[in-house]
Amino acid sequence: MLKDYLPTFELVKKESHEFRFTVFIPVYNAENTIGKVFDSLENQIFRDFEIIVINDGSTDNSHHVISQRIRHLNFRCTYIKNKTNVNKMGVFIQAIKLAKGDFFLTHDADDECIPEALGIFNERYEDIPEDLKIKISGVTSRCKSQFGELIGKPLPEDPFFSNSFESSVLHDLSFEKWGFVKTRLLKSIQIDDFIIGKGLIPEGIIWLVFAKQGYITKYCSDILRIYHVDNTNSLTSLKYDKKALGMALHGLLFINYFYSDYFLKAPMHFLKRTYAILKSANFLDYDLNNYLASIDPILIKMIFLLVWPIKKYL
Repeated sequence: MLKDYLPTFELVKKESHEFRFTVFIPVYNAENTIGKVFDSLENQIFRDFEIIVINDGSTDNSHHVISQRIRHLNFRCTYIKNKTNVNKMGVFIQAIKLAKGDFFLTHDADDECIPEALGIFNERYEDIPEDLKIKISGVTSRCKSQFGELIGKPLPEDPFFSNSFESSVLHDLSFEKWGFVKTRLLKSIQIDDFIIGKGLIPEGIIWLVFAKQGYITKYCSDILRIYHVDNTNSLTSLKYDKKALGMALHGLLFINYFYSDYFLKAPMHFLKRTYAILKSANFLDYDLNNYLASIDPILIKMIFLLVWPIKKYL
């Protein structure tokens, strides 16, 4: 069943780490932009970090550019060149297994960050009261575009504490942000190998698991990332058939985890997720009974059953 491919969580034992941060850089055809990332990291004032670069089967000159740059770095770099493309979730899992930092921070290969970024992230975490830190999954900041425009709306308060589900659904903070996650928590997520390489699987499935487990994020107004909004090589720029499985799994987690507590507060969000699963069904080889067995709420099952005959028109 589709339900069998949903991620699970089992907290791993705490381990010592060699660095404060692991900065992970997923690369796919980024020969023209990856240099900005290395420049940003070389300019960091806070130096307690390693980087992991995974070239996910690029067909351009990315490997040559990366190979030239990493020869001259003054911090640890682990570089992996995948022969075949496994998409972002695949390389994400690869990097998590290798990470030796307390905190895991993904830095896309087409963006930049300010020199103070890692230092500010560290300060914002240290400012959290000790009794609250155990509940914190990470710290998230704001972004601006390469044109200097602030992305998204102001936070309800600064800092703002919330899980990723409520921040998006109840507070409309679903715009582009940037932050780190505790590596221990990421290592506690079990992802079924079946879904790796099956198109775009959104990282949002991991944040939903954290929310269900009761972890919260500290959201801050610091503008630490320069997000290039017009990049044409984005890993998320895929046709629907290439992200159908990911959309279905994300929708199932969203509905099954949060329906009972939040449906009456935000019904349209659950209907949108139902729509996304139905649309995905046009590209996946699962029958109606499989979906009905994977969906928990009775009302959503009924809606799904009614709309199934016309799903090809969605």
